[in-house]
Amino acid sequence: MGTADVEAVWRIESARIVAALTRFTGDFGLAEDAAQEAVAEALASWPLAAPANPAGWLMATARRRAIDAIRRRTALQDRYALLAADSAAPPVDEDVDPDRIDDDVLALMFISCHPVLSPGARVALTLRVVGGLTSEEIARAFLVPVPTVQARITRAKKTIAAAGVPFALPPAAERRERLGGVLSVLYVIFTEGSTATSGDRLLRPGVAYEAIRLARTLAALQPDEPEVHGLLALCELTAARFPARTAPDGSPILLEDQDRRRWDISAIHRGLDALARASARGLGPYGLQAAIAATHAEAPSVEATDWDRIVVLYEALGRVAPSPVVELNRAVAVAMACGPEQALAIVDELVAADRLPGSHLVPTVRGELLARLGRRPEARAELELAARLCANQRERSVLLRKAAALG
Repeated sequence: MGTADVEAVWRIESARIVAALTRFTGDFGLAEDAAQEAVAEALASWPLAAPANPAGWLMATARRRAIDAIRRRTALQDRYALLAADSAAPPVDEDVDPDRIDDDVLALMFISCHPVLSPGARVALTLRVVGGLTSEEIARAFLVPVPTVQARITRAKKTIAAAGVPFALPPAAERRERLGGVLSVLYVIFTEGSTATSGDRLLRPGVAYEAIRLARTLAALQPDEPEVHGLLALCELTAARFPARTAPDGSPILLEDQDRRRWDISAIHRGLDALARASARGLGPYGLQAAIAATHAEAPSVEATDWDRIVVLYEALGRVAPSPVVELNRAVAVAMACGPEQALAIVDELVAADRLPGSHLVPTVRGELLARLGRRPEARAELELAARLCANQRERSVLLRKAAALG
C-alpha cells in the first residue's frame, strides 16, 4: 500500500478513530495527536507490509501512542494504570467498524465547532479532526500559510482543554441551539469550495466535496433536523453545476452560457430528495436557499427559470435570515423577473446604507444593471471598481472583460 492508500483510509476513518480515542482517553488534543502519529507510522510501514485490517491497525497503533503519551505524564499515573490494564485487549470492533456511524462522531463535530472557539479555528479544527485533512491541505484550501493553520489548530485544542469541554454530546436542547454553529462551519467550508474568495481558481471542488461528505454524515447522525437536510440539499444542488461552471482552462462560464447537459443529474436528485426531507417541517434559511438552487436546477434555461418564485423565496429568506447578501441576490432575481430599474433601486439602498463595504459584489451587480439600462459609462466604472475589489483572479478577469466590452 502506498501513500495514496494510507490517505484514503485516513480520510474515511479519521473521524471515527479520533472520536473513539477521545472517549477512550478523555483528552481531545491527545487523541488527535496520537491519531496523527499512527498515520505517520502507517506511511512508513504499510508500503513494506500492508495490514489486513487498515482501520483496525490505525486504531490499535493510535491507542498505543496515546498510552505511551499518558505514561510520560507523571501526573496521570492513575489514569495510565487504568488504560494499561485495558491495553492488552484487542481493539474493540465497534471502534473501527467501517459501517458504523455513531454519536462519537457527532460529539466530535460539536467539539470542533464549540462556541469557545473563533470561527476560523472551528473551520480548521473541523477539517482536521472530522474531515481528516492535513494542515497543508487546509492551508491550500484557504490560501493561508501552513504555520497559520497549525497555530489555529493548536490554539483550538488548548482552548478546548482549558475550557474543560467534555467529550460528550450536549443535551438535546443545547444541541439544537448549537447545531446552527455546526451548520455554519460546514456552510463556510462549502462556500469557499464553490466560489473561492481569492486565488487563481474559481472552484476548489475538493473542499466543497469534503463539506458535502461532512453534511451527509451529520444528516445521518441527526435525521430529524430539517435544516441539516436543507444544508445538504443546498450543497448537492450547487455542486451539481460544478462540471459546467468552468472551461477546460479554468475560466468561469456564466450561468446563461452553461451547458446544462453537463450538470450532475445524480447530485440534483440527491439534492431534491434532501430538500423534500427538509420541507417536511417547513424550510429554514438553508432549506430556502436549497429551494432557490432547486428552482435553477429544474429549469431548462435562464429564460425559462421561474424568477417570480425565486423572488418570493428570497423575500422569505430575508425575513428569517436578513442580510445584505440576501438583499443583493433578491435584486438580481427582481431584475430577471421585473426588469433592471426596480432592481437598481434595491441595490442603491444597499449602497446608501453602506451595507457591504469593500465587497466586489455590490458594484458587480450594480454594473450589470446599469449596463442593461444602457448607462454604459457608469456601468463600466462600476465593473472596474468591482474588479479592483475582487481577490479571485478568475472572477476579476471576467469583470474586466465585461467592462472593456462597454467601450
